Amino acid sequence: MAALTKGALAPVPAAERADPAPFVTRTPEGARRLELSVPEIHCASCIRAVEGALKRLEGVETARVNLGTRKVAVTWRDRTLTGEAIVDALDRAGFAAIPFDTRADEAAGDSEGRFLIRCLAVAGFAAGNVMLFSVAVWAGLGGEMGHGTRLLFHILSGLISVPATLYAGQPFYRSAWKALRAGRANMDVPISLGVLLSLVLSIYQTAAGADYVYFDASVSLLFFLLIGRVLDNSLRDRARGAARSLLAMQSTSARRIVAEGEVAPVTVRDVAVGDRLLVMPSERIPVDSVVESGSSEVDVSLVSGESLPIHAVPGSRLGAGALNTGDRLVVRALARVEDSLVAELARIVEAGEQSRSRYVRLADKAAQLYVPVVHTLAFLVLVGWWAFSDGGFAAGLYNAIATLIITCPCALGLAVPVTQVVAVGRLLRSDVLVKSGDALERLAEADTAVLDKTGTLTFGRPALCGAPEARDLADAARLARASRHPLARALTAAAGPGIVEASAREVPGFGVEAEIGGETWRLGRGSWTGAAAAGDGGMELWLRRGTAAPVRFAFEDRLRPDVAVLVEGLRSRGLEVHLLSGDRRAVAEPLAAMLGIAEWRADTTPAGKVAYLAGLAKAGRKVLMIGDGLNDAPALAAAHVSIAPASAADAAQASSDFVFCSERLAPLLECVDVARKCRRRVLEGFGFAAIYNVFAIPFGAAGLVTPLIAAIAMSGSSLVVTLNALRLLKGKAV
Repeated sequence: MAALTKGALAPVPAAERADPAPFVTRTPEGARRLELSVPEIHCASCIRAVEGALKRLEGVETARVNLGTRKVAVTWRDRTLTGEAIVDALDRAGFAAIPFDTRADEAAGDSEGRFLIRCLAVAGFAAGNVMLFSVAVWAGLGGEMGHGTRLLFHILSGLISVPATLYAGQPFYRSAWKALRAGRANMDVPISLGVLLSLVLSIYQTAAGADYVYFDASVSLLFFLLIGRVLDNSLRDRARGAARSLLAMQSTSARRIVAEGEVAPVTVRDVAVGDRLLVMPSERIPVDSVVESGSSEVDVSLVSGESLPIHAVPGSRLGAGALNTGDRLVVRALARVEDSLVAELARIVEAGEQSRSRYVRLADKAAQLYVPVVHTLAFLVLVGWWAFSDGGFAAGLYNAIATLIITCPCALGLAVPVTQVVAVGRLLRSDVLVKSGDALERLAEADTAVLDKTGTLTFGRPALCGAPEARDLADAARLARASRHPLARALTAAAGPGIVEASAREVPGFGVEAEIGGETWRLGRGSWTGAAAAGDGGMELWLRRGTAAPVRFAFEDRLRPDVAVLVEGLRSRGLEVHLLSGDRRAVAEPLAAMLGIAEWRADTTPAGKVAYLAGLAKAGRKVLMIGDGLNDAPALAAAHVSIAPASAADAAQASSDFVFCSERLAPLLECVDVARKCRRRVLEGFGFAAIYNVFAIPFGAAGLVTPLIAAIAMSGSSLVVTLNALRLLKGKAV
């Protein structure tokens, strides 16, 4: 492990690698599964190389890469295939792999980020100091500076530039070397060639006493490219850990009943099917279970998104992760922890992330064209000058280096991360956080918006409707303050501070009861209080004081103030709007009708939401999913792009690409607008880089451009791309 995380990403010798055999697990279908951490995966090209190397192994059924977590999941059935053989196959492809471990993965990610920042700092410091000497040399070339002084400045520049270039360029050199060893090329190959060859040529020119050296070009080029690499890495790291956040909702321990009156604490992994478990108030159901005895209110929003708890009684089935909010329960385990609902949700989330990882970013698409073209051009320049000029090999090498530098993808490498960072800053003004580096690109492509209801279009918490009589409200609050039910808390919030009835007791599944003035007062279900027109199951409470007629308190999950603006705004931007809710049909249908949404679904499970999105994707739609609940996490991960509010569950936020912190929904429209503008700016940057190279390459190939001028032109192109990106800051944030 130390070899992977120290400084950068060095390969691990086979003798020192952790044996992957203990990490091989079984899927519910009986296949073998191994999860490996591959920190060197950076782009779509890496994904294709890794998956291709694994799929060539006989017996491998699936090989899926998660770019966000840099994890590879492999499944196979062939007993002769081992975990060691899989790791060896990746090693031959140029990718070091180790068994996936959450803490080690997080440590490796942190280590890589710190290493890139160190490289950037070294390159920036060196570039600034070398440039001081270079400016002095440029100013004195007219004859004012003597040869000895100029040589001294060249030597000083070399003393700074050589160690700085060798150190700061490690992320590119190692990546290029591994790619070449595996018989492929990536964007880092021409970068490394241009930097190292210009460094070697500068050392030779210094030794020969030449007027020009190019130490400043080498280190300045690395500085600009490392800016892009650091920005990209920081955005990518925000997207990690959705599945881990979801699994964190699962209990780590359970109370197993070993005999009547005797309870033994065990880890949740030790719970077997058929075990009897004790679940206390405020504890989560450890595994999928059925209630044997007891009754309680249980929060099942994890499963259904239902805003109100259900009444669990003997025979009720409860999924892992459901929260017991009432009395104690005795349940019988129906599944092991690895087969539980939460584990299944985590697997669905991860599958969605892996599918999203296959998205090919604009920069990767450009790189696929750039790398072979620039290599071919530089080689032809070298051969042409070597064969047909009086300068021979030295002239060929000189002009090939100039060609490599002038065509170096600095503008190409900066166009995406700089534009994204400017866009991220713009969205922060609208209280929107961007978590994924390529999220803006995917949002710009979205043509369908799928909206969750509870907690997304609504605030996700009930509020008292109307203006009940002050005396009725005060009396109801006396009982409500003794309950933790969401409707009771909403009633208490409406009533404000006050007394709590000392004799009040909660009756799970029904309400609160108390003896006051020799009469029985009840606050709860309509049927329990004797209300004639009770609509049990709705968002209502009834208060009965003795023999007096029951009084009704109605509640609603209030819509966010600009829901209609959001829906109409999405339509005006060309997106088709769908409503997908886990709530009851009676709740979802009126909302869909009010907003004019023709495509809607109610009573939708987490797997059902994923299946619905998969159907849209199969039809060629690019789906924007907006949701907040734990039950929405798999759909958020599976969507082409996703947004969650800051009030959302941790797993939902981790699965999403954007998080908005405002109670308003208007910033979501700002997201769409900025994403589309960002895409245009990136394409403009690529277009400029292409035009720049069309004019620059002939000059470099013809020997009309020195490496010095090439470096200046390259830096100028980066400046133009950066200034173009800053145009995103124009305009008023929502």
